[in-house]
Amino acid sequence: MLLRLAADTLVLLHLAFILLVLFGGLLVLRWRPALLLHLPALAWGLAVEYLHLGCPLTAWENHMRNAAGDAGYQGGFVEHYLWPLIYPVGLTPSVQLLLGSVALLLNLGIYAYVAWRWRRPSG
Repeated sequence: MLLRLAADTLVLLHLAFILLVLFGGLLVLRWRPALLLHLPALAWGLAVEYLHLGCPLTAWENHMRNAAGDAGYQGGFVEHYLWPLIYPVGLTPSVQLLLGSVALLLNLGIYAYVAWRWRRPSG
């Protein structure tokens, strides 16, 4: 029971990490030190998508589910939880590149705005 709860909590943390990767630049607008948290998260998220790396959170979750007697799953977090909601056929390397590009372009836009806000005179 406790391992299942831990695995479910890890899924929520995984989702929060993905949201940080996508939208953490907006947090930087309000709190500049968030830059030190967001940039490494963004770099890791882009590396996972562009280099097709496995995410350690997925392996950790599967390990906990197996230890709890559940089956776990194959593939990554996005493939298992999010992609079936958007496009159930599956996540291909081309789609991963597209998702990585969306994250990159979204954050380039956010950081362009952040830079503009920080450079303009206040007052």
